[in-house]
Amino acid sequence: MSLLPDAGPGEAFAQASRFREDLFDCLTARGDELFELVDALLCADGPVTSPVNLTLVAEHRRGHGAMYEALNCGNVDVPRLRQVLAGLPMPRAADGRLVLAVDVSNWLRPDAPTSADRLFCHVYGRSGRSSDQFIPGWPYSFVAALESGRTSWCQLLDAVRLGPEDDVAEVTAAQLRRVVTDLIEMGRWHFGDRDILIVFDAGYDAPRMAHLLGGLPVEVLGRMRSDRVMRRPTPSLKEYALSYPRGGRPPKHGKELRFAKPDTWGEPDAATTQVTDRYGTARAMAWDRIHPRLTTRSAWIDHTGELPIIEGTLIRLQVDRLPGGGDPLPLWLWSSATGLNSEDVDVRWQAFLRRFDIEHLFRLMKQTLGWTRPKLRTPEAGERWTWLIIAAHTQIRLLREAAADLRRPWEKPAEAGRLTPARVRRGFRNLRPHLHCPARAPKPSTPGSGRPLGSKNRRPATRYDVGKTVKRPESIIERNRLRP
Repeated sequence: MSLLPDAGPGEAFAQASRFREDLFDCLTARGDELFELVDALLCADGPVTSPVNLTLVAEHRRGHGAMYEALNCGNVDVPRLRQVLAGLPMPRAADGRLVLAVDVSNWLRPDAPTSADRLFCHVYGRSGRSSDQFIPGWPYSFVAALESGRTSWCQLLDAVRLGPEDDVAEVTAAQLRRVVTDLIEMGRWHFGDRDILIVFDAGYDAPRMAHLLGGLPVEVLGRMRSDRVMRRPTPSLKEYALSYPRGGRPPKHGKELRFAKPDTWGEPDAATTQVTDRYGTARAMAWDRIHPRLTTRSAWIDHTGELPIIEGTLIRLQVDRLPGGGDPLPLWLWSSATGLNSEDVDVRWQAFLRRFDIEHLFRLMKQTLGWTRPKLRTPEAGERWTWLIIAAHTQIRLLREAAADLRRPWEKPAEAGRLTPARVRRGFRNLRPHLHCPARAPKPSTPGSGRPLGSKNRRPATRYDVGKTVKRPESIIERNRLRP
């Protein structure tokens, strides 16, 4: 599904020019340099290897000193830029609803002891090793709007750096609440529309996210680990009387549903079979009103009152094959919606598969736009650079209908409107003369002398430890002991 259906190059240029004007208004300090740095990101030949190399691009009219000064001391009005992004045309799923994907990508900084707020980031198979590793870096939580169909296009809406004192679930919930509020205020969601579908991977607790996002017009869809144990609906009084004729306290939860034990599944409330080109035959089964049994430990240690019962629909997906080979293991999903039929179940698991499109976005940001290339010291400078990357990617997406296919001799021709983001960026230099450029011409100046040659640095930078600075209690006894 195209982002701008029936929109020609003229409309694409108009939308991109309006976004560039709004972007310049959001750059409240060193705006001219930050704006030209974004243009240099888009006009550079090949992948970005270092920010200082961008100062050699013809579209960048200032020196390398101005570039570093802008990254270290500039300012981006992030709340305003978030609303600008939320006001752009939104990609939608096949059924017309908004689908948002949330994921964390790490900016690894193992060789930056003078950079604050670094955490241990979980990576897989780095440097040819098969084992998992924890490497210091800055983790960022991204929110992107997904399109329908197989594509490498996403629309970035927000990015938040996770700090040493942050709880990932709470920070993500606040981030999503802010994004959904902006979408409603900018007129991208109206009363009566389908609920916004938010897709999570297994790193998030889907029932807890549904509880934290209560009151919003959203539906949570998350992947569950294959060793989870869920509970069936609370039995009615009639069922309780038949099961326990001698009476007693009515149970709060139904029988167990163990993912690893098929004899506990029972008959599904909905089942569907679909033949796909990529995965072969996909078989999905769904059980209605399935919920986890919560305890006053870990994430729920500070919950006041009775623990909630968060019911949803449990979906098990099994396919015949995987694109890269290997044994296709079953996929367990949990949706906060109840009463789903077979058609609704198909929509959910197909929307979850679209979540992997955000991985193509992360690869573009890191390998082509050079998101993790700069050796910036402060986390504030890293956040400014991250928002510049988001602004550059947004312009690529807005101009996808106007770009020509400047393919290499060994590359296959792409269909009209099906260019990849990297190919659209390849031709941005030819599109830039048709866009509005609000940045002002640089004023002549003389650089300072800097530190005298051979002098010693008498103000060494502070070194910071890596890891969390707040340890949350894991039991009631530990919580009560820490409280005054």
